[in-house]
Order: sequence, then structure tokens, then C-alpha cells
Amino acid sequence: MFFRNLTLFRFPTATDFSEVDTLLPQVLLKPVGPLEMSSRGFISPFGREEKAVFSHRVGDALWLTVGGEDKILPGAVVNDLLARKLEEIEEKEGRKPGGRERKRMKDDLLHELMPRAFVKSSRTDALVDLTHGFVAVDCSSSKKGENMMSDIRGLLGSFPAMPLNAEVAPRSILTGWIAGEPLPTGLSLGEECEMKDPAEGGAVVKCQHQELRCDEIDKHLDAGKQVTKLALVFEDNLSFVLGDDLIVRKLKFLDGALDQLEHADEDGRRAELDARFALQSGEVRRLFLLLEEAFKLSKAD
Repeated sequence: MFFRNLTLFRFPTATDFSEVDTLLPQVLLKPVGPLEMSSRGFISPFGREEKAVFSHRVGDALWLTVGGEDKILPGAVVNDLLARKLEEIEEKEGRKPGGRERKRMKDDLLHELMPRAFVKSSRTDALVDLTHGFVAVDCSSSKKGENMMSDIRGLLGSFPAMPLNAEVAPRSILTGWIAGEPLPTGLSLGEECEMKDPAEGGAVVKCQHQELRCDEIDKHLDAGKQVTKLALVFEDNLSFVLGDDLIVRKLKFLDGALDQLEHADEDGRRAELDARFALQSGEVRRLFLLLEEAFKLSKAD
């Protein structure tokens, strides 16, 4: 259950989460209806089969999960059936339906097909750090992260969470690191980066499995390219790719972190998930505090 990406938001530490467990049963995921295309709501972090516990907390770290159900109804299928019906009308009645009639026919087809469409389930997990006032969403998309903030806002009634705001341009910091400027304590370069020419439509260079302090990279920097994604290692605990949007991608927990895990009891999966979440929340907090210092992240009001 380790997060693979971190889209980060800040919120005021005075925000009240004390009623979360009382409020969650009111906003749970409902099965998508026969004439609905999607449904969204909170589920238990321990899985949809859990019907009693809808959040999990270890110390000042809160784990919330939003589930979704989406109908899979490919547009090509609808358009193919519509084309057949239009052909039948033309053959039988000798006319071509107009735009308004075609739209009505397509809507009728959608209503006919929706109850039989396959349903795809999804989940999005979030770690809420109540002491330091940040949320880490397990996604690599700002839009998906914002959707989670909207869900928490709907749960609490209000939630003034904002994307990270760096006082120093992240691209300039990342470029400085790859150019040889000292990295924060505990942080080291990985073997992946992306560099872009800042000019509109400029060249993009992607490097993987590459020593990043080398003449080849220096030539790109001398040509004016700037780093937009950079692989980093935090001590021996985490590896990840940090973008100039401050989204953490390809997050992996390394042996230095995993060695801290105690063996779960024979009671099983719940104990293991609990231990993993405790480990994860501690490591993500340390990483957030490092990024906060390195990029001079603004505090939430």
C-alpha cells in the first residue's frame, strides 16, 4: 500500500478534522446507477469490503480514500450503432435525419446501453498530515489531486487547501542541482532527468540510466536548457522523480525505509497495512519538510 506518486497541497493547521469519522458515513461511495455514467464517494482505506471503518489514523497522520465507479461505454460503439440506425431510416423512409433528430437518437442509444455497460472501479488515497498542514495525494495529476481536495471540502464543509507555492522557481533550483550546486543534506542525484529549452517549442532532452554530472549534460545546460524533471534519492529510504510542478512521481520506498518495518502478526493484513502506513507517513513528512526548506514553500493562511 505504498503511494507511488505525491501531489501535495497545503492547508491551515487550525483546520478541524475531529468530526471526520462522524461525517464520513454521509458521503460514502454509492454504486453507480443504471442511468448514471459515474459515481464517487469515500470508501475505507482497507478496501471496499470494510463496512465499519472509513478512515485510518496513526498519530497525526490521517488516511482517507475516495472510490469511484465509471461506466465503460466507448464512443466508437455508440457511433457504430447510430450509423446503422441512420442507414435503416434512409433505406426505409428515403430521408436523412437532421442534426436534432440525430442527437435525440444518440441520447436514446446511450440510455439503452448504459444499464449494460461494464463498470470500472478506482480509488485515490490521501495522507493528511494534521501537524504540518499538508495533504499528499497518491496521483501524478494536478486535476486528480484537486478532485480529492474537493471531496475533502465536501466532507468537512470547507477546506482551504492550496497547491504548493514556491518562493523560488523550482526549475531554477533543479537546474542548479544538476549543474553542481550543493543539494540539501540527505538528497543525492539519481539517473534520470528531463531538460527543456525555455523558448516556445524548444527542444526537449530526456535522459535515463545516465550519470547526471557529466560533460554531455553540461553541454545542454550551457545551451540554455533547464531541468523540468529530476530523479533524486533521499538517504537510502526513498527514490523519486521531482518535477518543476513539485509533483513527486515514481516514488519508491528503498531498503533503508523497508528495514524499519516490523513483521506483521499472524492476524494478518490489517496489521501489515497499519505498519506500512505508519512508515509511509513518517517518510513522506520528512520529504515534505525537506522540500519546504529547499523551495521556500509558502505557508497556508
